[in-house]
Amino acid sequence: MIKALLALVLATAPTPSPDLGQTLDANQSQAAGRAVLETGHVDIGPRLRDGKWTIQIHDDHAVPSVWREPADTVLRIRDTARQQVPDDPAYAFLGAQAGTDVHVVPQTEKQGVVWIGWNTQDPGVLGAISRGVTLTLRGVQGPGPVDVFLQSGNLGAPQVLWSSAKPYPQPLWVETNTHTHANWVFGKPGAYLLAVDVTADLADGSTASASTVLRLAVGDATNPDDAFGAAFTAPLAAVSASSSASAQAEKPSSGTGNALIYVAVAVGVAVLILVLLVLRQAAVRRRAEQEPPR
Repeated sequence: MIKALLALVLATAPTPSPDLGQTLDANQSQAAGRAVLETGHVDIGPRLRDGKWTIQIHDDHAVPSVWREPADTVLRIRDTARQQVPDDPAYAFLGAQAGTDVHVVPQTEKQGVVWIGWNTQDPGVLGAISRGVTLTLRGVQGPGPVDVFLQSGNLGAPQVLWSSAKPYPQPLWVETNTHTHANWVFGKPGAYLLAVDVTADLADGSTASASTVLRLAVGDATNPDDAFGAAFTAPLAAVSASSSASAQAEKPSSGTGNALIYVAVAVGVAVLILVLLVLRQAAVRRRAEQEPPR
């Protein structure tokens, strides 16, 4: 019985994914031409190339891995990503009723769904930045809401990082040599554009920045050409130094770090259950020894 309870508690604890450990080759090439990525692993991240700072898409699905320009890349989210909004008040931030169909790129890789994350692991970036970078969502254009959040297993509450329902800009602090994946939720099918900036304090005391627009085609019925041809016309919020400082003060925990915390909590709960069961059995034995024989 004790072993069964312990196994049950540990089964609910998240296991840190070994897939998040990666090292990028400084010699990875720059891809040319348009690409539609609808499966496999991709990361958004800053890149320092020939002295120029950019935000690019690291395509790990290609063999060998390559970097791509966001203007030439559409991330296509097929209907295999459709899920229903849970009947749980913790997900009220999605702004949709329980049971509503939404498209979700999950935090852990799912077969047939492009797996979107971000990293600060470009070798040029690693050698130039001081502590980390600030990724800032400046605006969203599309047919429905967009939410990006982290969640550590069954024990953790959703940690919202970006939401089109909130005011812009929305800064997100990312430490150096970090690789993270989160849940991306799109409320309706269609073409989406996300305006993103990156800013960084460099080791030499200067500051670097870059901007881009991410292009996504959500749903099988959405033609990727709609995302390629779309122009971002929504107002763009200005990025200030105070917003970057705020991002550093409120930096999210890494997925691996949170997972380890919740594993420790789950183990602690299991140990507590074990101790309580041992004490209960000891009490039962004492009562049996004190009762007179019949």
